[in-house]
Order: sequence, then structure tokens, then C-alpha cells
Amino acid sequence: MPHKFNASRRSKIPKQKYRVTNWASYNESLRRRGDLTVWVSDEGLRLWSAPRRTTRGGQRIYSDLAIEICLTVGMVYRQRLRQTQGFMRSIAILLGVKVPVPDFSTLSRRGKGLALPEERRLDSSTPIHLVVDSTGLKVFGEGEWLERKHQTRAKRKRWRKLHLGLDLVCGKIVCDDLTTEDVGDPTALPGLLDQIDSPVGQFLADGAYDGGPTRDLLFARFGETLEVAIPPPKNAALSPEAAQTPTDRDRQIAEIAAHGRIAWQRSSGYNQRSRVETKIGRWKAVIGTKLRARTLKNQKTETKIGVRILNRMTGLGRPTFERTA
Repeated sequence: MPHKFNASRRSKIPKQKYRVTNWASYNESLRRRGDLTVWVSDEGLRLWSAPRRTTRGGQRIYSDLAIEICLTVGMVYRQRLRQTQGFMRSIAILLGVKVPVPDFSTLSRRGKGLALPEERRLDSSTPIHLVVDSTGLKVFGEGEWLERKHQTRAKRKRWRKLHLGLDLVCGKIVCDDLTTEDVGDPTALPGLLDQIDSPVGQFLADGAYDGGPTRDLLFARFGETLEVAIPPPKNAALSPEAAQTPTDRDRQIAEIAAHGRIAWQRSSGYNQRSRVETKIGRWKAVIGTKLRARTLKNQKTETKIGVRILNRMTGLGRPTFERTA
């Protein structure tokens, strides 16, 4: 990012200033994020019971939508499963709806591998401007307090790696994946791209995705016209065939050498990558920095629901800016 190359004189660079031009509607969308009717709809209550089973086995009481609603409400209002059960029970009483509320053990059991319906884009023909990034999320376990208090050796800190793909056009997360901490970003990229069923016109990512296999995968999936902006490292070297048939990476290296890295970032649109970092910051502020579930399957369901929460909040209203200085 540009600030890394201007750290020595950062204080002398004037900060850009913006103002929100649709403050009234955006302010109302912020209030609606806490509205219960946004997260518990009439349609969800009508489809609360599970459909009649046609195969052998016990009949389920709650539909997948009912489990999703309960888990969503628990994540929005930062509640554990037991508190979520009591909260949903009180909502049913206040609304005068006679629906059974799943207990906490049912929410935990049904949340494992819960099948969520896919979210379709309204205009699937419009190319996506895709930007991807990853972050670490903490997993439940003993911490330093246990080691200091009881003089026991704490377990090694465990993490899960959350990979997100953001569409710069609509501002929503279009692909996501949760992996173990040892899975690299390029390794998780094919799984993210498999979730996209629309054309992609631009791809932005940080230097962790740099390399020939990543670019070959992107061009094979979305065509040679795809604009790829992945910064090569400072010591990047041209390919042996750069003089006769330069690759896309060779042209970027030559442009950086000729005009500087900051100029390349502006011309390629790489500065827009900061928006996915902002989205990750929203995740940790709204959803949290820790995963509540203890198994990987439940954690995957938890992150899928977290993505839907942020997308629904984005759908309620987005700010528009204009530069003032």
C-alpha cells in the first residue's frame, strides 16, 4: 500500500477528506440493522416447520430456515446458544406466534453442515470486480490467563483462516471459505472462484497471490481479457521470454520499474483493494474476532451466516462519498 512507501514523510502528506452525500438514508439503514423485523421475517415464521419427510427416518420439527434464523439472531446480538433460545422464545411470545423454539443442543447439532440457499446476484451479466483477502479468527481454547492462574501449560493457540471475495460493484461478499491456519491464500483461491457464476472483469489481491499458477488459473477461468492487479515483490525478475512474449506479470514489473510502484497502483486500480480490508474490519467489529463453534463444520456454518449478515446490512443502505479536500 502507498503508506508503506511514504512512511518517512507520511506526516507531510495531506490527508484526503470526504463527506457522505446520502447521510439521511444511510443513517436510517444503520438504525434498521438493529430492527428485529429485518432478521425475523413473516415468511420465515410461515416456513418455520420442516416439510413432511418422504423417506424413512424421523420427522424433523424445524426447517433449515428456522435454524438459520435462530443462529443469525444469535450472531447479530452477540448471544450464546442458550441465550438465543430464550431470546427467540420471548420474540415468539411478543409476536403472538405459536411456533416451537429449538433448544441450544438442536441448534448446535443442526448447525453442523447446515445447507444454506445460494444468494444470486440480481444482474449476473454485469462483470464482477473481485478483490480477495484473508484474515485469522481465534478458536475457543485456553489462554494466557489459565497458564498464569493455575501454572499449567496452555495449549498452542489455534486459528482459522477466513478467505473473503468482495465485489467492488455492489459491495457484497460473493465468495468465502474457512480453512485451517496452514492453508495458503493461493491454495484456497480455486474454492473461492468455484462459487462465482458471473463474469469477472477485474481481480485484485495482495502479494501473497503473486505467481504464475494463480494468474494461469484466473486467465483460464475468466479469459485473457481479465485485468489482474497483483503486486510483484521488489526483487521480482522478468521471465526468460519477456523480450519476445512478455506475460502480464512482466508488463507490470516493467511498469513499476519505469514509473514507480505508487503510479502503478493508481493506474491499475490496486488502491481499491483497501475496501476488502475495510470489510474485514467490519467483520471483526460486527461479527467478532472469535469463532463460537468448536468444530470445523459448525465454524463453516457460522462464517456462512456471518457473510449473509454483512451482505444484508450492505443491502439496507450504503454511503456515497464525495471528496472535499
